[in-house]
Amino acid sequence: MVHTHNNNFEGLLEKHHLKKTGPRLKVLSMLSAKNVATSQPDLESVMSDIDRVTLYRILSAFEEKGIIHKVFDLNGTANYAMCSSGCGEDHHHDEHLHFNCTNCKNVYCLDELNLPPIKLPKGFKPEGFTLYATGLCPKCSKTA
Repeated sequence: MVHTHNNNFEGLLEKHHLKKTGPRLKVLSMLSAKNVATSQPDLESVMSDIDRVTLYRILSAFEEKGIIHKVFDLNGTANYAMCSSGCGEDHHHDEHLHFNCTNCKNVYCLDELNLPPIKLPKGFKPEGFTLYATGLCPKCSKTA
């Protein structure tokens, strides 16, 4: 099963004209395995073989290419999640609800809840929209 994922990840890197390196494949594997957005410090803590600068460069390249998108948690820390297949280098399509759990502090991308079309006043040129909600995730609401 891991081999299949690696083939998919290699294809994704190839599609975006990025070299297929071990650290890049490992970051893709880690991010895709999680159901929550993940911060760089959290990734660093489980990937001791990838130094901070390399990880930062990988995350930046992935975000620039439309492979991952950045979402901020309640503390203002950047977290990263896999993009949908519709995202690309020129535009992210992450206009879905980002849910911040006030108890466990996890950030969830609720892809099924898209933002409605927003018409801005004349002269405004949006580069992206983000919608946040806060509260308790299903796991935390069960224990509350």
